[in-house]
Amino acid sequence: MSERIIGVIGGSGLYEMEGLKNVKEVKVKTPFGSPSDAYIVGKLGDVKMVFLPRHGRGHRILPSELNYRANIYGMKKLGAEWIISVSAVGSMREDIQPGHIVVVDQFFDRTKERVSSFFGNGIVGHVEFADPVCPDLSNLLYDAGQSIGATMHKGGTYLCIEGPQFSTRAESKIYRKWGVDVIGMTNIPEAKLAREAEICYATLALSTDYDCWHETEESVTVEMILDTLKRNVATAKEIIRAAALKIAGPRQCKCAAAMKYAVVTDRKKIPAKVKKDLKIILGKYGI
Repeated sequence: MSERIIGVIGGSGLYEMEGLKNVKEVKVKTPFGSPSDAYIVGKLGDVKMVFLPRHGRGHRILPSELNYRANIYGMKKLGAEWIISVSAVGSMREDIQPGHIVVVDQFFDRTKERVSSFFGNGIVGHVEFADPVCPDLSNLLYDAGQSIGATMHKGGTYLCIEGPQFSTRAESKIYRKWGVDVIGMTNIPEAKLAREAEICYATLALSTDYDCWHETEESVTVEMILDTLKRNVATAKEIIRAAALKIAGPRQCKCAAAMKYAVVTDRKKIPAKVKKDLKIILGKYGI
């Protein structure tokens, strides 16, 4: 069996997972600039794990300032075939209480200022994104959460807003009418780029608050989010550990060959630099 390499993108502290051996920092150069921070690489049993603090250590990068392309490209360069995204979210449903975890299966994009594709600059491609998370990885995460006794919700729509401000009450109430389940600021375009990079992607959405729609709850504050998130970190680590040990290849999902028919540009017209930059993604297709 080839080495399993699992990426985890989330907040600071996850690289301190108990039992992780041979831990080292790896800095990665990409054609798209610098990732959020150095990657933390270690071994959990026979699984290689690659961690990236999404906002940089010290939480210094805004959601809209994140170099999503560099972050995902770096994961691809380090060989990750699976990415577990750990994200704080606001709940848009009464039954998803603060402290609960949602394994979402859909995204609704309300961002405005983010580069969301590796394509452009002389190459055009259209990747399938109807089902934006890997069902195999999502099922593993959900089962792992149940196995450790976490309160899990299977499926749901993650509404991604630009931020960094939280929603107004009017926005929050309208989003509720749309039928979304949680709200956050970071999983788009992360999930889109992971699909273009042919990496399986799934989200552990950690509910920290009720946004501001809930009339009997306080409006969301940073202090509220951080307090609940700290309590959820230990649970997220346990879920990641349990799921990682059960992930196995070769992958049978559509994610592994998402780019097979995506490129529509005449191969002869693609600039040499673009071919070089995207070789780790498109090279196996002769591009």
